[in-house]
Amino acid sequence: MTHLRKIILEELQGRHYSEGTTRYYIRHVERFARHFKRSPDRLGPQHIREYQAYLFTKRKLSPGSVTTHLCALRFFYIQTLKRPWSISDTPYPKKTHRLPTILSQEEVAQLIDAAPTPFYRTILMTLYATAVRNAELTRLKVSDIDSRRMVIHIPGGKGRQDRDGMLSPVLLEELRAHWRRLRKKSSGWLFPGNPWHSGDQPINTKTPRHACPYAAGRAGINNKRVYPHVLRHCFATHMLEAGADLYTIQILLGHHDLKETARYLHLSQRHLHATASPVDSWVLKGRSQPES
Repeated sequence: MTHLRKIILEELQGRHYSEGTTRYYIRHVERFARHFKRSPDRLGPQHIREYQAYLFTKRKLSPGSVTTHLCALRFFYIQTLKRPWSISDTPYPKKTHRLPTILSQEEVAQLIDAAPTPFYRTILMTLYATAVRNAELTRLKVSDIDSRRMVIHIPGGKGRQDRDGMLSPVLLEELRAHWRRLRKKSSGWLFPGNPWHSGDQPINTKTPRHACPYAAGRAGINNKRVYPHVLRHCFATHMLEAGADLYTIQILLGHHDLKETARYLHLSQRHLHATASPVDSWVLKGRSQPES
């Protein structure tokens, strides 16, 4: 497997896949091989179908996670082993489309105010005010803040796409105060891994993931699951409710397809309440009587 791992790595790097995709693809192929206790080049479509059923029934993975596993195996067999791959033999699972969790603007403010430290407060505010993804947040540097143009540069986003996000005056002041609090600034990371000492590495992606539910608990938001990406959804929904057009929101989020952005129409109160319900126009003979 070591030799095959090297070949897969070279193939992925040669095609300029991101570090995250490279890491996940290699991990998924290795897990597939360990499951059958056999080298993956000795396994075929029947094993893939069995493994797909195992991921659903035993590991209880979502359709999206199972698709990621299949994409890794598909890359391995087609690009690395140069073998044919039939989608009909190993079909991708049908995805379940669920609407994301949305907090009201008041709840977002409560969440930020409930952050346990100023460092976490700045993280939560940046996640919401810029709509950056969790991984994008960890790679931000001070040099990405453009106070003259009032934008924040977001390098190496999803699909290796750079973009500029909006920089509000409130967030700018928060970031300036945050930067003054950092003891060592030589690394240039906006959110260093250890803000009190070296800060030579950026924070781990787990840091915001832990901060969100912890702050939510302190804020009394117990009926909704809060994680970093929720703040990105909140930003898009609140922008739409404030009157921003879909194309502008698409650019700010870095979406490739407008269909991705259009789902926020289902979450915007302004659009949900734009038309009265047909029930409101009914003239009923009598009113419902309260139960005795």
